[in-house]
Amino acid sequence: MTEGESPSVPAQAAGSQRLAILLAMAMFVLVVDTSLMNVSISAVVRDLDTTVSGVQSAIALEALVSAAFILIGSKVGDLIGRKRAYVLGLLGYAVGALAMTLAQGLTAIIIFWAVVGGIGASLLLPAMQSLIHGNFEGAAQVKAYALVGAAAAIAAAVGPLLGGFITTYLSWRVGFLLEILIIAIVLSGIKLVRDAPYTGPREVDLVGAVLSVLGMGGIVLGILVWQEGGESVAALLAVGAIAMAALVFWLTRRKRQGKPTLLDPDLFKSKHFRLGITQQMLQQIALGGTMIALPIYLQMVLEYNALLSLSMFGMALLAGRRAGTRRPSSIIRLGFALLTVGMLLLLPIVPRADSGWWLLVPLLIAGSGLGLLVSQLNNYTLAPISEERVSEAAGVNSAGGSFGLSFGLAFAGAIMLATLSVTFTDMAEHSTVLPPAEQQQVAQALEDDAELMSNTQLEEQLKGQPEQIQDEIIRINTDARPLALQVALLVPILASLVGLANSFRMVRLPDVKPSGSVEGMALG
Repeated sequence: MTEGESPSVPAQAAGSQRLAILLAMAMFVLVVDTSLMNVSISAVVRDLDTTVSGVQSAIALEALVSAAFILIGSKVGDLIGRKRAYVLGLLGYAVGALAMTLAQGLTAIIIFWAVVGGIGASLLLPAMQSLIHGNFEGAAQVKAYALVGAAAAIAAAVGPLLGGFITTYLSWRVGFLLEILIIAIVLSGIKLVRDAPYTGPREVDLVGAVLSVLGMGGIVLGILVWQEGGESVAALLAVGAIAMAALVFWLTRRKRQGKPTLLDPDLFKSKHFRLGITQQMLQQIALGGTMIALPIYLQMVLEYNALLSLSMFGMALLAGRRAGTRRPSSIIRLGFALLTVGMLLLLPIVPRADSGWWLLVPLLIAGSGLGLLVSQLNNYTLAPISEERVSEAAGVNSAGGSFGLSFGLAFAGAIMLATLSVTFTDMAEHSTVLPPAEQQQVAQALEDDAELMSNTQLEEQLKGQPEQIQDEIIRINTDARPLALQVALLVPILASLVGLANSFRMVRLPDVKPSGSVEGMALG
């Protein structure tokens, strides 16, 4: 490119800054959409005269569709262009949000929000990572990944708060209308996006596509059914695992025969890529476990989730800006170390905490660690990947993160509620105050709705009982919770410890210079 054709460096920097902000806005919509739906369940049920299970099924279906088609979505991005896939993904979300704004029944929500929106997510996630990889270089790329990751963190924090406020004082429909406006703003800057052409084979690997749907879909569906206490969990997980193993065999065989594949198995020959995917999944397991265990325990989702995510947001931005010449692997090691320390500090504090302020320092430490990971992991994982293969790699990266988050949410939540139920029942049975009839009543109530069983709700259920019995049940409910939270926190602690161990392997590997970067792009 000649000097006359090249834009000035300040103009490039300004354009890059705007693009990074717009990509972060797109990620914000992607994350906040599900949060908004979750906090609007009761209002949607009331306004549309439907059922809670129906709306929850729509939410589960959206997660299932996006996970099942995410590897296919990355290949579609190769064939039609990453920029076009990004636009179609945003439009899919816009259609879903519009359906929520205008819906008069559950059918429209299932078709347009769950299915169309889920397919939109499967296109949007890998395309977004590919576009960051292809439109930024060096420090600018790190900052862009940090900004987008921070936007996801802040969306997780303010999503319930924003949704609760809008649902309470306006209407849940207004929240989805605001999503449409944000998407319109993002699309207005689409000319800033540079689309890297795909030069690989254009044949479609149909068998690989079907196996990927069965594999990711079976595993995620198994996790969702497990989270809801359903049956056939083992069968679903087995189908998913077998399909994933078959996919690996199929891809390897096709590659050996020189035939087109859904994704290139040679991607996994890179130690950096394998470690990056593993660390991404572990980070998301830790995040999911923390963000389900603490809210259930505290019954105050907004304040303490916001504390964790706001610290992630601040540290991700700071790390993206100040990383400089520091090795990404060293920053990742520090991130997992801080996450581990923060989680471990919570264990002895939980039984003694009578206020959320006791959790301030551990959550700031853990959130700072997660922020460091957010700022570096995507960049580290995709750095050794060529421009031609980046969409496939981004799809695998997104799939690993989605699986980790789903697993962390389901596993930590399930073992917390199981521990709470067992502990509560055991304490009730050994109480010298409660007669046998009250013991059974309380145990059954907890088993039916353990995650929502606050002291206030117990008091409502126990109206008419003698005050002595009410006080004993409230005492047992209060004493049982710390142990349940401590057991649940073992999930993010174990994930962070494994991530910390892996980070020492990462540090021993030489740094990889990102490939396929765009000359002259910087964020200042």
